[in-house]
Amino acid sequence: MAEFNIAFQRTLTHEGGYSNDQDDQGGETYKGISRNAHKAWSGWSIIDKYKSQSDFPTALDKNPDLSVLIKQFYQTNFWSPLNADHIQNQTNANSIFDFAVNSGLTTSIRLAQSIVGTKIDGVIGDQTLKKVNSMDFGHFQAAFTVAKIEYYMNIIRNRPANKKYLSGWITRALVFND
Repeated sequence: MAEFNIAFQRTLTHEGGYSNDQDDQGGETYKGISRNAHKAWSGWSIIDKYKSQSDFPTALDKNPDLSVLIKQFYQTNFWSPLNADHIQNQTNANSIFDFAVNSGLTTSIRLAQSIVGTKIDGVIGDQTLKKVNSMDFGHFQAAFTVAKIEYYMNIIRNRPANKKYLSGWITRALVFND
């Protein structure tokens, strides 16, 4: 069965540190957690205290309490709702989890469901898990990767300002085909 810590560490390599890119609709973001989408996350109060320090944002990475909050956030809001502990192939779990973090939980689940041929309801239940676990890894990952890239292309068609993220998104999608 898949392990959260492996998926979490892999996803953090894609999420980076602190940013406040005016073109990013998520607004202020730390380790992939968007302030616009997750205003109530308790880590924001820690981050706000660091903003007046000369070593901001570098100092954030040294705060152990913040690190714990980040890990709890991802496990509670993404890993657990994906039932990813029950996905047998670690790479499949990593890929579904990473895409959920990047595009949203429901988007990732629906895309995975469309690949495995189960009811597209945005919930990973027993049927979806059974299909994900029985599907050939290479076929699932190839189809899921193509679907992710198509999703990103649709974002750009609807919001051309996001084109600057395309290369990173494609690289991120491809990394799970190893």
